[in-house]
Amino acid sequence: MTSFAFVFPGQGSQAVGMLDAWGDHPAVAETLREASAALDEDLGELIRTGPKEALALTTNTQPVMLVAGVAAWRAWLAEGGATPDVVAGHSLGEYSALVAAGVLTLAQAAPLVRFRAQAMQQAVPVGTGAMAAVLGMEAAKVIAGCAEVTAGFGAGSAECVEAVNFNDPMQTVIAGSKAAVDKACELLKANGAKRALLLPVSAPFHSSLMRPAAQALREKLASVEFAAPRIPVLNNIDVAVETTSERIRDALVRQAAGPVRWVESVQALKARGVATVVECGPGRVLSGMVKRISPELVTATVYDPATLAETRQLLNTP
Repeated sequence: MTSFAFVFPGQGSQAVGMLDAWGDHPAVAETLREASAALDEDLGELIRTGPKEALALTTNTQPVMLVAGVAAWRAWLAEGGATPDVVAGHSLGEYSALVAAGVLTLAQAAPLVRFRAQAMQQAVPVGTGAMAAVLGMEAAKVIAGCAEVTAGFGAGSAECVEAVNFNDPMQTVIAGSKAAVDKACELLKANGAKRALLLPVSAPFHSSLMRPAAQALREKLASVEFAAPRIPVLNNIDVAVETTSERIRDALVRQAAGPVRWVESVQALKARGVATVVECGPGRVLSGMVKRISPELVTATVYDPATLAETRQLLNTP
């Protein structure tokens, strides 16, 4: 079997009915029961029936995506899937990766991601922040454009815009105050970006405007007990594998108000000898990014019984 990694998606991959294909799979049903008990809410019903607008609320999206990733992971193990050599997650997906690695229990992680979502939403009032995807432009040019726009507002201004998600070599997400993001979109398109699209999100995630959320998360995480990882977890903020509770905790805090370095993360997986990257959870968003970053990597998915079986066959799992 070749070296392989499991990666977990974050916000944006949610969909009403995204667990329906699992039917009454025991591992998925148990995952829903555990998370619902931890939040005192029926997450299964929310995922089954939505509506879409409810799933899109950050305070719901973060717990349901955590659950969807962990459910697929547990189904993989229950069906005899092999343990990956390393795990990682995109933004929120890092929490699913930490549950998979045994650092957090699902009962710990579900309330934690809901708290994270609430803290992020409270950090910036709805409508005052924004995010946009910049397509067809190298990251260095996006960074320079954001710096130019921020500087243009003058020293001491609260208006700012930053590159926050490095998704693939020609797709970078920017975030910040609404006025600065709008201005950056105009500038970057004038400078050659193919497109700059505002994203339907309620807060400027991973920007410096999230520092109040990061501080709240620091205080919350101080009381959470972390176990030693059973599988290496490559984090977003430093593109590093940490082994101590203190360093894992600190990385999660800084991740809330720092960039998702996904391009470098995929390159780091490859440097560790990974040949196949398996997206564990709804959709194929991360698989597409992986292919655009390192086309020679093999990608696979686990989001229903059919893809689980295909991936087991691909990896020659007994």
